[in-house]
Amino acid sequence: MHSFWNDVWNAHDPSAVDRFVVEDFVIVTGGETITGRDNFKRWIEGFLAKVDDLHLEVVESFQNADGSRVASRWLLTGRNNGILGTVPDKQDVAMTGTAVWAVREDGKLLTNWVERASWELHQRLTAG
Repeated sequence: MHSFWNDVWNAHDPSAVDRFVVEDFVIVTGGETITGRDNFKRWIEGFLAKVDDLHLEVVESFQNADGSRVASRWLLTGRNNGILGTVPDKQDVAMTGTAVWAVREDGKLLTNWVERASWELHQRLTAG
């Protein structure tokens, strides 16, 4: 999991997804479902375009006994380039979230369910 976070998000390299997720990967995040590895890569590209200097810090991770589920708490930081439909004003961005992953026996990622503090971030970016 930590390699995924570092090699994809912190390296700003959506193509690295190919090493980590199955072809029919599914992510449920922000009220939408993205299905398929290529669609996931495009979604990552769009997200990275909205947060300059994005950095994702894993605060902690847990896994169940057989390794088929992993949960991570994370902190995303960067500068606003239009995240959540806001004006790209380069304000500091800080958002927490939780990701729960379904993991295949060979370690490939099957599904990711994400909850993130986007409403709180939107409120901070649009205040005053």
